[in-house]
Amino acid sequence: MRADDVGAPGFGVYLHWPFCAAKCPYCDFNSHVRHQQIDQERYAEAFAREIATMRGRTGPRSVTSIFIGGGTPSLMKPETVGAVLDAVAANWTVPDGIEVTLEANPSSVEAERFRGYRAAGVNRVSLGVQALDDRDLRFLGRLHNVDEALHAIALARDIFPRLSFDLIYARPGQTPEAWEAELERAIGHAADHLSLYQLTIEEGTPFFALHAARKFEVPDPERAAELYALTQSVTSAHGLPAYEISNHARPGAESRHNLTYWRYGEYVGVGPGAHGRFVDDGTRVVTVAERRPESWLAMVEQAGHGITGGESLTREEEADEFLLMGLRLAEGIDLVRYEKLAGRPLSSRRLALLQEEGLIAPVGNSRLRATPQGMIVLDALVADLAR
Repeated sequence: MRADDVGAPGFGVYLHWPFCAAKCPYCDFNSHVRHQQIDQERYAEAFAREIATMRGRTGPRSVTSIFIGGGTPSLMKPETVGAVLDAVAANWTVPDGIEVTLEANPSSVEAERFRGYRAAGVNRVSLGVQALDDRDLRFLGRLHNVDEALHAIALARDIFPRLSFDLIYARPGQTPEAWEAELERAIGHAADHLSLYQLTIEEGTPFFALHAARKFEVPDPERAAELYALTQSVTSAHGLPAYEISNHARPGAESRHNLTYWRYGEYVGVGPGAHGRFVDDGTRVVTVAERRPESWLAMVEQAGHGITGGESLTREEEADEFLLMGLRLAEGIDLVRYEKLAGRPLSSRRLALLQEEGLIAPVGNSRLRATPQGMIVLDALVADLAR
C-alpha cells in the first residue's frame, strides 16, 4: 500500500447482478436461480435508469472504483457489462485506469467472454474458487472442479492486469496440515491478491439447517483460531500479508473498492438487493434496494429506482461504523477522523487498558490498529471502544 494512499476513502460504485446457475448451500447473498432466459438488455436499461437516479442524489463525483458483484456476473454478456459501465461513465467522472472488478465463477468462464469483459473496461477479476479439493468443492455446492478452477485462474492471468480469487477454510474435517498445503498451492497460482474466508454458518441457508441437524461439524473456535493464525503466517511468508482480516495482497495490489468500504468511504449501490452509503444533501444516508430481481426491475421501470429502504445515520452511528470497518484493516483508523465523526475522542483510559491487554496498538501519533489478537475478537473490541 503506497504511503500516500493510506486512509484515502474514495467513492465507489457497486453493481449487483443477482443471477446464479445454482445457489450454494452456504450463501446468504442476494442471488437467484432462473431457469428461463434473462432479458439482459432490459436489465441493462434498468441499471442505467437507477444509476441516473443515484447521480441526482450524489451530485457530480469522481469514481475511484467500480465493482460488479453478485450473484454470478460472469453469466452476463460482455455487451451487458459494457452497457452498464457506459452508464456509470455517463453520470459520473470515471478517470482512466481506475479499478474495475468483475466477480466470476470458474464454471462460467470462457476465454472469449473474458476477452469481451476486458474490452468492455474490466481490468480486475475476482474468481470464486473456494477450494482446491474436489470433494470439498462438491460439499460447498460448487459447479466446478479443481482443474476447471486452475484453468480459469490461468485464463484470467493471461487476459486481465489484476486477479484475485477466494478460498474458504475451516471446512469440516480440515486439518492445519491440509490447509497449509492447499494454501501453498493457491499462492503458487495467485497473481497478487487472495481473499481467504472462514466457513460461517449463516441463518436461512441450507447449511444452517444441516449443521443444526448435526449432519456436519465445523472446527471449534480454538481450531478455527489456529487455522486463522496459520493463514496469516503462510501468506506473510510468501509476500501476501493481510491488509484486512480476510484479504491478502502484495504491496500495492490491495482491492481499491474494498478499501473504500473499510476506510468508510462513500459508495452507491445499484441493482437488486444492493446497498449504498453516501452523502446526500450533507447527510450520510444508507440505501437498500428491493431484493427480488423481477420486483426491482418493475420498480425501476416505473419510478426510476428500486430503493425500498434506508436511513440517515446519526453522528454516533457513523462513528461506530467507522470503528467497525476501519479496525479490520492493518493500517487501522485515523483517530482525528474518528473524533470529528463522533464529536469526542476515544476514552484514553479504555485505550490504555486495551493496549495493555495486547488488543490494540498505536500507529505513529495519529492512528490506531487492532493487533492480531484483537482481530480475533474484533466485534467485542469495537463494542468496548465505542462505549
